[in-house]
Amino acid sequence: MMNSSLDFMTNVQVQGGLHCSKDALTDVFGWFLQVLLACVAFTCLIAKRFCEPITERRSWLIWFYDTSKQGMGAMAIHLANVWLAGQYKGDPCTWYLINFLLDSSMGLLIIFIGIRFCQYLSRKKAWEAINFGEYGKPPSTNAWLAQCCLYVSLMAIVKVSITLFMQLDFWEGVKDFILSPINNPKVELAFVMLIIPFFVNMLMFWVTDNFLMHKRHNKRHVRKDSIESSLLTRAKVKYRSIKRKPKIQDSESDILLSGDDELLDSESTPINRHVLA
Repeated sequence: MMNSSLDFMTNVQVQGGLHCSKDALTDVFGWFLQVLLACVAFTCLIAKRFCEPITERRSWLIWFYDTSKQGMGAMAIHLANVWLAGQYKGDPCTWYLINFLLDSSMGLLIIFIGIRFCQYLSRKKAWEAINFGEYGKPPSTNAWLAQCCLYVSLMAIVKVSITLFMQLDFWEGVKDFILSPINNPKVELAFVMLIIPFFVNMLMFWVTDNFLMHKRHNKRHVRKDSIESSLLTRAKVKYRSIKRKPKIQDSESDILLSGDDELLDSESTPINRHVLA
């Protein structure tokens, strides 16, 4: 027993404190978790479509155009992270998790800036094909392909930026404690490949989908502003009509008062004549 435990500790020290092996991300159990995660994330995007108001809900074709860009970009980033995790020294699960968390935070900011920049170019240069979320009427496959290529290019920029950022020395210290409480390799792999990515991906996919359909949100705001302006116009017209009513009432009262004055004058005339007589 002592010899076996010493051999185990020696192997752990030689591997650099590995909890999961080098091929843990690409074995049968690892691929099963990855496919399961992809199915769950795809289901979240379907649920998001049904959460949209019925009057503004995207058609299935537009929804596919919007979400397929995310799917291709997420697949490219995931495969890159799986490959990069095996290139670092130490536990590949911890390196994968660090890359994934950076993709979901710093990478999301880069994606947001890139999408807004493409929308800016679309307005300034009249390049409708690169306006994310707009595909023309009827929807054009060429516009969808152009946006897919742009989105995958943005993901490539994200991955290169984060890979360079990962070269800093302090990540070695982060790697040592990020999953240190977990000693079971299968449990660690489940946390890295399914449990943590499930919650983070659900939030990231939801937010990114809003970025990709951002222009439709602008149209909704324009429609809302037009409704508000029409309501204000109606309120002004009603206010003016109310303001005019006292004038009408004043004129009517003036007529009545003038009539009363005439009656008083007519009644006072015989009295004056009698006095004079």
